[in-house]
Amino acid sequence: MITLTPDDVKQRFGPLFSKKFLVMVDERAGRAEILEQCHARGTIEWDAMNRSRAGGAVAACAVEGSTMTILARLGRHPVNFGAAAGTIGGQALEAVEVNGDEVITTWAGIAGAGVGVAACLPQAPGVIRAEYPTEDDLKVGGARTNRVRIISPRYEKISFGIDDTDTTQEGATWVMALKCAEACHIEGVEFLNMRLVQLNPAVPNKTTNCVGSALNFAARPGSIDALREFVCTFVEKHTFSKDTGIAFSRGIGIGEDSPLLKAIKTDIVTLENAEAEAERLGIGYLDHNGRKGRIGALGAVLWANRGIEAAGLYGEHL
Repeated sequence: MITLTPDDVKQRFGPLFSKKFLVMVDERAGRAEILEQCHARGTIEWDAMNRSRAGGAVAACAVEGSTMTILARLGRHPVNFGAAAGTIGGQALEAVEVNGDEVITTWAGIAGAGVGVAACLPQAPGVIRAEYPTEDDLKVGGARTNRVRIISPRYEKISFGIDDTDTTQEGATWVMALKCAEACHIEGVEFLNMRLVQLNPAVPNKTTNCVGSALNFAARPGSIDALREFVCTFVEKHTFSKDTGIAFSRGIGIGEDSPLLKAIKTDIVTLENAEAEAERLGIGYLDHNGRKGRIGALGAVLWANRGIEAAGLYGEHL
């Protein structure tokens, strides 16, 4: 086994193109979410198609610009790769394993894809070290197959739903939510994205647009309490409303089977139903206000990781 740091890899192969590598895990669900960013969209798209085809630990891939998000299964899984796929080479994620405070992802690539996994990805910001089974795995390019284990810090996926921070006279929830995210500078916390979630515009008690806001973070386990306290304090300090709701979830794929996933965009959901469903799903509330905003806050969490459709009415697609 040959172990190299990202600087070692960069010195050996020269600086390449990976800009970010981050792995979040949810051991209770047996899932991981891998975020990978490159200088160019083309390489990300090619990697996503090849990894999806190879199967292995990959359950699904999504691409936004030059960033790929992989939903993966924890453990080691057989791949449809190389000789197993006849003439199809490509790239594969063979395993995602948790080892204490670290996550080990195991990769394989052929030819140019081997350069990607053996020389490019291991020098990405976020990687602790890379382990190569043999010296041959450090010979990249041509028709070679390369394998590598990439070790990175263990993160968890944290989502917040925020609603009812404005009034008909002042404020905008999305502005305050984004300011909250940009003001967050907690060690061990990475801000991932912010999403506007269109709720049911036909509900009687609302401000103009009836839109909740979701904030998604990756957080090291020891930083989660500080993150939760920061978001709650910031929102309640800057809200214009006495009915602000703040929902909090910890994990990957929360609420996929929830009946409120659709209802929050199409029906009139009661506060009692929202609170009961949040308790069933393990979603907590952090607010100390009038509670009306908890309905939209739950809706924002349920749609926080569901793509651009979160911004539309139910059933709308681009």
